[in-house]
Amino acid sequence: MIDIRLIETKPEEIKNLLKKKGMDNPPIDKILELNQRRKNLIKEVDNLRHLQNVTSKEIQKNPKDKEILINKIREIVPKLRELEDELKKVEDSLNGLILTLPNLPHESVPEGKDEDSNVPIKYCGNIPQFDFIPKDHLELGEALDLIDVKRAGKVSGSRFYYLKRELVILEYALIRFVTDLLLEKGFIPVIPPILVREDILYNLGYLPELEEQIYKIPLDELRLAGTSEHTIVPMFKDEILDAKDLPQRFISFSSCFRREAGAAGKDTRGILRVHQFDKLEMVSFTLPDKSWEEHEFLLSIEEEIMSKLNIPYRVVLICAGDLGFPASKKYDIEAWMPGQNRYRETHSCSNCTDFQARRLNIRYRDEDGNVHYVHILNGTALAIGRAIIAIMENYQNKDGSIKIPEILVPYTKFEVIK
Repeated sequence: MIDIRLIETKPEEIKNLLKKKGMDNPPIDKILELNQRRKNLIKEVDNLRHLQNVTSKEIQKNPKDKEILINKIREIVPKLRELEDELKKVEDSLNGLILTLPNLPHESVPEGKDEDSNVPIKYCGNIPQFDFIPKDHLELGEALDLIDVKRAGKVSGSRFYYLKRELVILEYALIRFVTDLLLEKGFIPVIPPILVREDILYNLGYLPELEEQIYKIPLDELRLAGTSEHTIVPMFKDEILDAKDLPQRFISFSSCFRREAGAAGKDTRGILRVHQFDKLEMVSFTLPDKSWEEHEFLLSIEEEIMSKLNIPYRVVLICAGDLGFPASKKYDIEAWMPGQNRYRETHSCSNCTDFQARRLNIRYRDEDGNVHYVHILNGTALAIGRAIIAIMENYQNKDGSIKIPEILVPYTKFEVIK
């Protein structure tokens, strides 16, 4: 949620930033109009309440004027109720409009409306040079009986899969490797719920934007989490944290679920774009003046993970029009996938500033006892399925076997899948 005081002081700047993010006609003028009406009504309500209190005290002081004063109160009460009702309607309308506004893009975010305007800012690692035509992960996986999408299709439909044999051990190894790395950096490990209330997702800013992407359980008015940040971020809803305890950093593991609505015919081969996948997610609650430093810190962890796995990648700065609703700035990391001869997204890293904190009422108390909103960030530590794809395709051998990254061998206890 954008601070109404910011909208009041910089309305034209806010309009331009929202247009940069893709909101063509932001309702800023209507918001200002409603806010002014709200202020006027608050004054009128306060004045009538004051008059009601003064009149009530006058009855005690001047019993002889009791009837006149009671009649005066009788006139005040319906007017007060009418104004209070109007005030509530105006506040509801005002809050409803403010909730339609996405977070403002940071000044460093490039212009653009879609992924074609995203800006690669860094390339790392060496793209492998094969003396044979590299296979994609599905061909490798089916040949070694590691991935089965056909049988999963019989049981669950398209975009599901069975992960088998050594790839299961590889997944466990990746989870433990990343968790160990984050524990050394002071992150708190969490396994969260994967069901979340709809009102929470509205407060996070993911509904209604991702309405078609998030699985719904109508009977219980719950949704399946698309990523564990959906249940980690609201963990401190309506709480006040202590400034000395910030930042609080969490590394969460969970299965994630996405309907992939609108992706018909897109990435249907293999396990790149599926309805269910496992993921390690970082979430950080931090002081406002530390959040941009924290953003770079989370990105550096993502890069460290990719470097230790020795997977070539690039860092991409996401343009304003391709940012999610709650994000102010976002980086993606894309791994090189030899089977597709292109880079594909494996990580994202977003600073949502105080946007979600305002909507969830997550605050902190400073040394002077003053209360402020925290800043909230999230970043992929590892999307397990996509990491497995990147390992399989970059570490494949001519005979169809797959080498294990050196950093993972202590966890897998084997060096090659064959």
